[in-house]
Amino acid sequence: MSETTKRLIDCHVHLAALPDGGNGCYISAKMLKSPLFRFLLWKHGLDPQKPGDANRKYLDDLLQELRASRHVRQAVLLGMDGVYDTSGRLVREHTDFLISNDYVLQTAKTYPNEFLAGVSINPQRRDAVEEVHRCAEAGATLVKVLPNAQQFNPADPKYKPFYRALAEHKLPFLSHVGYEFSLIGKDQSVGDPDRLKLALDEGTTVIAAHACSYGLILYEKFIPTLHDFVARYPHFYADISALTLPNRFRMLLHLRKHPEIHERLLFGTDYPLSVFHVAAWGRVAFGTLRDIIRTKNRFDRQVEVCERLNVKFRSFGELFSSP
Repeated sequence: MSETTKRLIDCHVHLAALPDGGNGCYISAKMLKSPLFRFLLWKHGLDPQKPGDANRKYLDDLLQELRASRHVRQAVLLGMDGVYDTSGRLVREHTDFLISNDYVLQTAKTYPNEFLAGVSINPQRRDAVEEVHRCAEAGATLVKVLPNAQQFNPADPKYKPFYRALAEHKLPFLSHVGYEFSLIGKDQSVGDPDRLKLALDEGTTVIAAHACSYGLILYEKFIPTLHDFVARYPHFYADISALTLPNRFRMLLHLRKHPEIHERLLFGTDYPLSVFHVAAWGRVAFGTLRDIIRTKNRFDRQVEVCERLNVKFRSFGELFSSP
C-alpha cells in the first residue's frame, strides 16, 4: 500500500464525551471513579471539572491523529445507548455511560470529511424502530450496540421489527462480541455471536466486532461460529478492532491462517484503545518489527501489524458498493 494513499474507513472509533448540559451524554458516578475512566482522562489530559474543554480536546486529539494517518481517511464515530427496562424506558441507575445519538450525528455533520455517524440504539427502548428511521434520515451509517452492558438479548424475537427497519435502511448492525471488560457487563452470555443469527435471518447486514474474539486470552470459543456465519450469510462481516490487544490477538493469529475469511473482514481499531505489536514478535522480520514499533499513529500501526501478519481486510466504505 502506498504511504500516500488514504483509502480506509475505520468502522470502530468511540466518541467519548462528558455531559456538558447540552450534548445529551451521561456518565454515572461509579464510572467516573473507575480505573479505566480515570486512565482515559489521564492519558488524554482531560479535566472532568471542565467538560466542554475536555470534550473539545478529545475531538482535537482524534482529528489530529486521524488526519496524520497515512492509511485511514475517515472514522465511524460510535455512540453508546443506555439500559432500558421491560417497558422500554431508560434506566439511568443501571446505565454507566451514554453518548447520545444527537451528539454523534452533530459531530459527524461538523466534520464530514473525517467522520461518519455510528449511532447506538438499544432495541429494548420503546421507540427503537422510530429511532432507526430518525437516525437514518439524519445521515447515520451504522448502528452500534453492546448487549453485555446494555442488558438485552439480541436473539429475542420481539426485536424483529427493529432488525427489519435496519435492513430497510441498509444500516449495518455492529455488535460487540465476546467478554466485555470496559463497561460493567451484567450477562456476558449475550456476547455470544450466535445471538446475532436472528438479525441475519431478518436480512440485516451484521458486523461482529473484534472478529468474534471471546476476549479471554488464548480461549477462542467462537471460532466455529465465525466460520459458519461467513459460509452461510453473504451479509455477515467482522471487524478487526482490538485484535492486537493481548487478550484478543489469538484470534488475529487464527485469521492469518484462513485467507478465505479475509474478504469479510473490515478495518477497525477500537480507538481510543492502544494498538499493540506483540502479535508480530517472532512472526515478522526484525526490520519490519522495528518499523511497526516506530509507528506511533494508532490507525497506521493497526494497518501495519495486520498486513505484516498477512491478515487482509476491506474498508467499511466498500459495503456501500456491495450488491
